[in-house]
Amino acid sequence: MIRWMIVIFLALVLISWFTPLLRRLGFGRLPGDLRFKAFGRDWNLPFATTIVLSMLASLLGYLI
Repeated sequence: MIRWMIVIFLALVLISWFTPLLRRLGFGRLPGDLRFKAFGRDWNLPFATTIVLSMLASLLGYLI
């Protein structure tokens, strides 16, 4: 179980590092992504971006 926690932590760190690059490429602003303000903060729920990136990662894994 500790391995999965480490993998999830590392994935979140990588995603946070690549978020500015992905925004410049248009990810995070796809039609299925939700963005709203609550409790004085901007919240972003990138559902469509997650699906697209997951499909790209699956295709990359299949090709390798």
